[in-house]
Amino acid sequence: MRRVLVIRHGAFGDIVLAFAGFAAIRAHHPGAHITLLTTRPFAGMMAHAPWFDEVLVDDKPDWWNLAGVWRLRGQLRGFDMVYDLQNSGRSRRYFALAGRPVWSGTAKGCALRDANPARMTLHAKERMEAQLAQAGMALPLPAPDLGWLSGDIAALSLPPRYVVLVPGAAPHRPEKRWPVGHFKALAEGLDRPVVVVGSRAEAGLGEEIGGINLAGRTDFFQLADVLRGADFAVGNDTGPMHLAAAVGTPCVSLFSNASDPACSAPRYPDGGWPIILRAPHLAGLAVAQVREALP
Repeated sequence: MRRVLVIRHGAFGDIVLAFAGFAAIRAHHPGAHITLLTTRPFAGMMAHAPWFDEVLVDDKPDWWNLAGVWRLRGQLRGFDMVYDLQNSGRSRRYFALAGRPVWSGTAKGCALRDANPARMTLHAKERMEAQLAQAGMALPLPAPDLGWLSGDIAALSLPPRYVVLVPGAAPHRPEKRWPVGHFKALAEGLDRPVVVVGSRAEAGLGEEIGGINLAGRTDFFQLADVLRGADFAVGNDTGPMHLAAAVGTPCVSLFSNASDPACSAPRYPDGGWPIILRAPHLAGLAVAQVREALP
């Protein structure tokens, strides 16, 4: 049986943006044993995806950690085909560590190298599509079936209509957060209940905003269904907004100069773009401007 490895580490938004690629690789190799190498936070979720027969955790050992690197070498060996959808400086080094198999990615010397000098000016979706097209897959990649990404939310007792707010972002990227007071003011002016989602560390933001605070109370599967049920979602450049767009929820995404939506914005299943509002510093993005942009 042909053995295929897919490498994608994360963060959460990066994993979501790769869903279409994962599905395309499975369709392209229907009889293969396909393994995903990812990081620990996403291994449990991806083990439920229909695209993989096995999920391995990459602990990303330091290069001086010889025992850890030897374990990683063992994880990378024995594959007939590797799709590096991470394409980082680190994952490019995996090409040699894997024994230089047939490799799709940006590693120097690999058989299916994406050497487009302008690739980093493209959105992550188009970068991935160009890479997979070079490996023989037809474009556009079809929207993946996310029916498997569903959890029981009955106990959350959500109202029939609500709006989701996503006030968090990576802890080390505070410049990507619209001020919590702005979210609170937006919530107070809406004509329906708000549901705040995020990590456990962001529960305090939900308490300050008010409404139904689910921060830290949902897993990935429940979060997907909470987002599916929303009239729309408003939030920062962070993973749950990518999931909201992926399940088809209308989105308003807020970006500062800390990241470029042309390269990293959430995308809808058909490839469409959400409403994107930008300001050099998000504190300068007025509540009234966000309110006017709501779907």
